[in-house]
Amino acid sequence: MDFHTEFKPLTVQPQMIEGKSFEMIDEEIGEHPFTVEQYRVVQRVIHASADFELGRSLVFHPDAIHAGVQAIRNGKRIVPDVQMVQAGISKPRIEKFGGDIRVYISDPDVMEEAKRLDTTRAIISMRKAIKEAEGGIFAIGNAPTALLELIRLIKEGETKPGLVIGLPVGFVSAAESKEELAKLDIPFITNVGRKGGSTVTVAALNALSLLAEQV
Repeated sequence: MDFHTEFKPLTVQPQMIEGKSFEMIDEEIGEHPFTVEQYRVVQRVIHASADFELGRSLVFHPDAIHAGVQAIRNGKRIVPDVQMVQAGISKPRIEKFGGDIRVYISDPDVMEEAKRLDTTRAIISMRKAIKEAEGGIFAIGNAPTALLELIRLIKEGETKPGLVIGLPVGFVSAAESKEELAKLDIPFITNVGRKGGSTVTVAALNALSLLAEQV
């Protein structure tokens, strides 16, 4: 390879770059088992991660897309587990329908309670969030403990989210938490394995908000 050859990008126009990226994803992914609406989420997850294995590992409850779109259109609260997820979500598209985005993990009372109980802030944040976000969308991309606690609260009948996007990344309890989520009979989007993260969680949520805007 000649490293002295000047590299020229295919395009520098943002919309053209995104469009070309989606064309390349469509060509490379080939046949897949996803519905048209599910594939919109898969496509954006791959676009955000450049990881086809991660995209193909996504698992959808049959009602996930409809439930997520309706929750957004009904102005339900979005609850990310961490600020990094919150930062990437398209706020205007959520607020357009009267919804809001609320992260609880750094609330003073959450921090104090976590210290008192010697547990994680992620766990306590879910206990607080369910009191203020009934029917909302929980978008968990960082903390498996948050997802496991939310699953416990759902099983015990303390909350019924409109949708759970459970895509935490990591080695400790990440894959296991997603396995547990996939056993629940509630709308969810998750994946198989350790991969995930804030970026792909944002991508999934933003794909749903784009679908919500469609008439």
